[in-house]
This record gives sequence, C-alpha cells and structure tokens, in this order.
Amino acid sequence: MQIGVFISWTKIETWSVKVHRFEGQVAVITGGARGIGRGVAERLMAEGAKVAIWDLKGAEDAAKEMGADVRGYDVDVSNEASIQRVAEATDADFGRVDILVTAAGITGPTHPVQGHAYPAWRQVIDIHLGGVFLCTRAVLDGMKAQNYGRIVTVASVAGKEGNPNASSYSAAKAGIIGFTKSLGKELAETGVRANCLAPGLINTPLMEQLPQEQIAFSLSRIPQGRFGTIEECAAMIAFMVSPECSFNSGSVFDISGGRATY
Repeated sequence: MQIGVFISWTKIETWSVKVHRFEGQVAVITGGARGIGRGVAERLMAEGAKVAIWDLKGAEDAAKEMGADVRGYDVDVSNEASIQRVAEATDADFGRVDILVTAAGITGPTHPVQGHAYPAWRQVIDIHLGGVFLCTRAVLDGMKAQNYGRIVTVASVAGKEGNPNASSYSAAKAGIIGFTKSLGKELAETGVRANCLAPGLINTPLMEQLPQEQIAFSLSRIPQGRFGTIEECAAMIAFMVSPECSFNSGSVFDISGGRATY
C-alpha cells in the first residue's frame, strides 16, 4: 500500500491512492458539496470510507457524482432541529459515525466594525461556531459509546490573527479554535480525538465571496507567495482523522504557507 503525491507551486496532484485506512468507517463532512469539504469527502472515500455529506444545498447532487458509498443530506448547520433530523437520518442509513469534519461556512460581510449589521454578524457566528457546536454534539454520544472517533473542525488563520474588515469571520473562527481546545481536553481520556485545522488563503469557491483587495491582503501575508489548495487541506485532514493521529487532543494544525507559525 502506498500513496504518492507531486507538489507544484500551484497545485498538488494525487497520482495513486491505495491506502485503505478508513475501510469500514463512516465520515460526516459538513459543507461537503464543494470546496475543502468536497475535497475531504473525495479523499476519504478514495481511502475506503463511506461518506455522508451535510450541506445547505447540492449535497444530493454531489453524492451522486461521487459514487455509491456517498449519501447527501440537505441541512442548515445553524439550525438545531435541522441537525437533529439529519443526524437521525445518517444514523439510520449508516449505523455509526466515526469521523466528523466541519467545513461548512461563509465569509460574511467584508466591512469595518462600524456599520457592520448585527444580523449579518449573527449569521456568520451561527453558521460557523454554532454549526460546529451543534454538529459535534449530534455525533458525540455515538463516538463515545464506541470509544473511537475523530473530529476535525475547520477554522482559519483569521481566527488566530484577525483580518481587518472581517470581524465576524475572525471572531467565529477564533471561537472554533477555543471550542476545539476545550473539547479536546474533555475527550482526552476517551478514544475520541478532536483537533482543529487553521488554513490560510485556500483556492476555493469561497474566494468568490471576497473583494479583490481582501484577497490581495491575505496573499501578501503568505511567505510562500501562493494560495493553498483543496488537495493540500484534504491530505492534512486525512491524517488528522486517521488512527495515526492519536496523541493530539485539542491541537491546532496550521496550513498557511508559513503565515502562521505558532
């Protein structure tokens, strides 16, 4: 069994995936219809996992494109009743959840604090931080009962450093980091691990929501001078949700081209 990769300045190409380290496991990926979530879903499926895609829209279409071992569920991650419904449906279809990756999110307004509408602020917080809390809570009992599970929350370098004109997004991502540190300590004596990924600027459809000046600012902070790729994030997360990632609990893994080094 082996896996080979070629890394160029602009992309990472997986030329062979033969490792089946997720054989028999079920992974729930929020935001799995596109972007980082879609990349993670494809990577885990290629390594033997069955995948449940939870997304606001496009989940069923994405699942059909990916194959028989993937099912899609429409869900609003900021809505408690919606999460409860889809968690029950996933349990009925798959019988267990071994992996949770929370990649659902929006950028929210790119606007100074003064004049930032509070409903827009709440929406960003509810989707990112509230969604992570609700989705984690929905699968945690099952993971603890089987004494095994892997939870990866997707935050951002913005949650460490704060980006100007992105206070709601930065605050939400900082909250995810804090939540995961707390959760990791709670679960440290169990077989469940919770860790966090903090990406820098990644070339995903989410970038379409950002003004060019915000993109230019973020790119200027990256020593490697390039965007990260979905494939690079998926490779990192694949390790984080594997049995190999066993001594990390509440850790934050950076993937930022050298921007964040702490």
